[in-house]
Amino acid sequence: MREKAYLREVGLRDGLQMVRCILSSDRKVEWCREEAAAGVGEIEVTSFVPPKIVPQFADAVEVAERTGKIGGFRLSALVPNLKGAERGFELGVHKLNYVLSASETHNLANVRRSTEDSIEDFRRIVQARAHRGLGLVALGAGVATAFGCTMEGAVDEGRVVEIIDRLLDAGADEIIVADTVGYGNPAQVRRLMGRVVERCGDVPVAAHFHDTRGLGLANVTAAVEAGVRRFDASLGGLGGCPFAPGATGNIDSEDCAFLLESMGFDTGIDIDALIALRQKVETWLPDEKFYGMVAKAGLPKHYRPASALAA
Repeated sequence: MREKAYLREVGLRDGLQMVRCILSSDRKVEWCREEAAAGVGEIEVTSFVPPKIVPQFADAVEVAERTGKIGGFRLSALVPNLKGAERGFELGVHKLNYVLSASETHNLANVRRSTEDSIEDFRRIVQARAHRGLGLVALGAGVATAFGCTMEGAVDEGRVVEIIDRLLDAGADEIIVADTVGYGNPAQVRRLMGRVVERCGDVPVAAHFHDTRGLGLANVTAAVEAGVRRFDASLGGLGGCPFAPGATGNIDSEDCAFLLESMGFDTGIDIDALIALRQKVETWLPDEKFYGMVAKAGLPKHYRPASALAA
């Protein structure tokens, strides 16, 4: 048996938050259904933010309810605060991913409060989960701008580790370290992620990379070397950050799955099925630019997924 690696699809959330077209709820649900059928184990289907801030997620409740009936995958959603988490609790979302920024300036711009206030809000979310008796609902805690910030420049690694320590102390079930604006490089990733994996112990660590400067998959490789086995990715490389002018999107789901499989990990993902879905989503979003190489070049003739090799 080959070692498992896990890919979380964030295209329905991080990818769609930056596109110009408002995708219908029906198509969002279809996207989710086909991703689940392709073997993606966790899909971040929406974000519980005010529609006036991100109109794309005005249908967040409907999408969460309908995708929750699909089954076969872990349903997750992004929440920026306690109010968003309460909505997720009420809808029965399996996992809520909370986000704050290591960069104070970015946190103020993104969620309109200090990083300290965001840490304390996460504590309140953990307490609210306990009060509701929802121990089976997982809480991921993401640290954005962990490798640098377009507003502040360099971000001190010690500050990132300190924030993670506090999130662990508050009760995080997973730590997500994000290169929100694509500033990270493999040497930096290997160093910081190694420290984070050591600090987290048995708590899973995930990495969220953007391919802004072409280092996304190189950073995945560096994170793997540091012990990370969980990664966020977006179908077709959709996405980006509103505070990173000119930035491209997240790392591409198809390419990331292929990389991990090529490194000997079992992702459980049917890459051909992802490519077929990507082609469909391209017709839904004709004005958007899609990234990634596997969808263009195809899989090598000798390629066999880990599941086939294990059999």
